[in-house]
Amino acid sequence: MTTTVLAVVPARGGSKGVPAKNLAPVAGLPLVSRAVRACLGARLVTDVVVSTDDAGIAAAARAAGAEAIHRPAAIAGDTATSESAVLHAMDAFEATTGRRVDVVLLVQCTSPFLTSEEVNGTVEKITAGGADTAFTAAPTHGFLWRETPEGGTGVNHDKAHRPRRQDREAEYLETGAVYAMAAEGFRTHGNRFFGHTALVVTDPARVLEIDDPHDLARARALAPLLDTPLTPGFDEIDAVVLDFDGTQTDDRVHLDAEGHEFVSAHRGDGLGIAALRRAGMPVLILSTEQNAVVAARARKLKIPVLHGIDRKDLALKQWCEEQGIDPQRVLYAGNDVNDLPCFHLVGWPVAVASAHDSVRAAARAVTLTPGGSGAVREIAAWLLGPELDTPNS
Repeated sequence: MTTTVLAVVPARGGSKGVPAKNLAPVAGLPLVSRAVRACLGARLVTDVVVSTDDAGIAAAARAAGAEAIHRPAAIAGDTATSESAVLHAMDAFEATTGRRVDVVLLVQCTSPFLTSEEVNGTVEKITAGGADTAFTAAPTHGFLWRETPEGGTGVNHDKAHRPRRQDREAEYLETGAVYAMAAEGFRTHGNRFFGHTALVVTDPARVLEIDDPHDLARARALAPLLDTPLTPGFDEIDAVVLDFDGTQTDDRVHLDAEGHEFVSAHRGDGLGIAALRRAGMPVLILSTEQNAVVAARARKLKIPVLHGIDRKDLALKQWCEEQGIDPQRVLYAGNDVNDLPCFHLVGWPVAVASAHDSVRAAARAVTLTPGGSGAVREIAAWLLGPELDTPNS
């Protein structure tokens, strides 16, 4: 009989520290989607649900591949416990599916760098290790202090005796990322810790809990360093939309004595776009600039262009509606802050290597190649293979 392992991601709509925190993007993905992705990638997890009182979070959860369970207002306030949300989600899951939960997980959206391996590790501690509960913890060698009226007092050390790091007994910091519990014991105790508790030791460099805007900024800065690089496959994309200046060019403009503008385009980009067209992939150029150069380049590439657009996100949304394309299945490539509204609309926001830092931070993927130097050719290779083979070849 298959062991049912239910991962529950509590994600209410209210947040005082960071408004709409659970939908805040890190590397182009909302925090709730990152949590769902970590759970779905864990081999031992059989089902993933998001407990929420917010329609936007529920939609993001479903788009990421999880089921959404509506959380009643009584357990969605500031004082509600995560345990109450998990118990409610367990009851709803079992009532809907008729399946008994064997192991239940509490997975926090606020830990953006949680890995599938860590999720899997907590489950294994219960299913194969004999533990009743398990959680992720990071080794720490810090000396903790408590301020008292008498002065500073050591918490985990005697201030009169400071042993060397290698002589100290190992200590671990609870990361707050994921907890696993034997389901029946959790129902009985109503707490994430009971019986024998096991630790899953994680890399302290990946430990970050998002509680305020500064934490979110740090997560976005760290994502390019800590995330496993991801690129989409052909079957994940229904259209490719490309910014022009800075994405298909190096963002420089050359002027002659009469004021005529010239830009440089990369032949490799043209080759990549032609390969996408042959593969049946719709490609659109979307540009803020009303420029004859943009139109001429689009004619050369034999693809449609929308230029002179003030609100690129509205134009993109309308184009998707007209084409019958879900924006979540669109790859949009850009380089500057005027591309960010489109990044928030599509499922695959991509920044070129030379993009502004804020754009790189919001991207789900970043090219190795700068704009104007073959970045679009690189994107085409993600979708069609390094030799730009079509999917049917």
